[in-house]
Amino acid sequence: MKNSLEDICQKLQEKEYKLTPQRKTILKVLLDNEEKHLSAEDIYQIVKHHYPEIGLATVYRTLELLADIDILQKMNFDDGKARYEFSSHDEHHHHHLICLKCGKVIEFNDDLLDVLEKTISEKKDFEVLDHKLKFYGYCSKCK
Repeated sequence: MKNSLEDICQKLQEKEYKLTPQRKTILKVLLDNEEKHLSAEDIYQIVKHHYPEIGLATVYRTLELLADIDILQKMNFDDGKARYEFSSHDEHHHHHLICLKCGKVIEFNDDLLDVLEKTISEKKDFEVLDHKLKFYGYCSKCK
């Protein structure tokens, strides 16, 4: 499902938050770069061109708020930066391929762990609700 500013604004209102000009600008950057996994610093560099008076602390606070109310998902790719993407409410999240040389993050949507989840459920009497999987290696340009 494609995210829209209207849907996000409605989610904010449901949680009794306003769509401030700063939040709107940050959300537009995220929507325009939805296929990327941007860090707060990446977002700040883009936002300050459109909204020069915004501070990095405002970007951080906004991202934390959006993650807290489940509009964004905060991701850790073990590179020292939190990255953000829109929350997905599908049955499972997609997986990530992370290039160790250039840092590129590629989404991988095939879920090949259904058999493993079923085995875990049967052998350990454990209900798996979700999982996250990261593969580290080299992208086609770096290998």
